Amino acid sequence: TDLGRPFLTLKLAESLDGRIATATGESQWITGPRARRLVHAMRASHDAVMVGGGTARADDPSLTVRGLGIDRQPVRVVVSRRLDLPLLGQLARTARDTPVWIAHGRDADPFLVETWRDLGAVMLPCDPEGAHLSPASVLQALGGQGLTRVFCEGGGALAASLLTADLVDELVTFHAGLALGAEGYPAIGAMGIERLAAAPRFKLASHRLVGQDLMTVWRR
Repeated sequence: TDLGRPFLTLKLAESLDGRIATATGESQWITGPRARRLVHAMRASHDAVMVGGGTARADDPSLTVRGLGIDRQPVRVVVSRRLDLPLLGQLARTARDTPVWIAHGRDADPFLVETWRDLGAVMLPCDPEGAHLSPASVLQALGGQGLTRVFCEGGGALAASLLTADLVDELVTFHAGLALGAEGYPAIGAMGIERLAAAPRFKLASHRLVGQDLMTVWRR
């Protein structure tokens, strides 16, 4: 793109009321098998699949494309300022087989940076911004590595920071027909918005039924 950064699609799979997990963290599975299969196909059409550190800790995801019989796997990107990620998790165990790139703070513990590098991960130092990483810095680092299309799967804190920074080009939501209530984990974390005029707005591009779930595509 002419953006000087990859085109970013943010995907959220949530309950009717915008929750991605119960209060105890249970999230498998909010959406049905057809929606999950479609997400695998969407992963396959991107250069990279990206999640925040909280999702990597809570879900221990593999982030690979499964069940479609494809050879090429997208790069798996984790955004974690402090590298407080499970060293025995799926990403750590498979970093030599399928690429894992970690965007981390320039102030991260050098021992952890070295440990992940030894496990086979590509380490991308990025600029801190508040308690997290600057999302613009993360996308610039990914663009610098030649990525053009990134598929972000949350969680809430990363989704909020990308939206706040106006870096989301396309938003894809899957809504399932269940309600989890206010104590559930929100799909989008705190954004500090006080006025509607300050909220990022998207225009509806398409919507369709996928199994029992409603898929909606919004564009910048």
